[in-house]
Amino acid sequence: MNENRATVYDAIGGRETVHQLVQAFYKRVGQHPDLIPIFPDDLTETARKQEQFLSQFLGGPPYYTEEHGHPMLRARHLPFEITPSRKDAWLACMQEALREVNIEEPYYSAILERLTHTAHHMMNTPEDRKGEST
Repeated sequence: MNENRATVYDAIGGRETVHQLVQAFYKRVGQHPDLIPIFPDDLTETARKQEQFLSQFLGGPPYYTEEHGHPMLRARHLPFEITPSRKDAWLACMQEALREVNIEEPYYSAILERLTHTAHHMMNTPEDRKGEST
């Protein structure tokens, strides 16, 4: 009965593809100079939670909510200084990861659009102003 209501999660390959996407993403995050300061040295648990969240976000099983409750993304990200440049770096890492795991259109654009909207919502800190002239 659910065949007529295929989700992005199902269309891209489900759990295995989401796992590959998260691995490709955090490989980049762990090396990105703008992102390293706001992520833990060990990304294992962060990646596990991201995999749970993305599964749910893309229409798959609600793994994140089942274990952690409502995502409350903005509240959960408030302790971290998320600047416009960090938002852009995060999105660039995700864009590269989507390409690496061969997410095809129209899913590539649909996922990136939704994550871009979410990333904009997560920004909570203006860029560092040092070095700018007043």
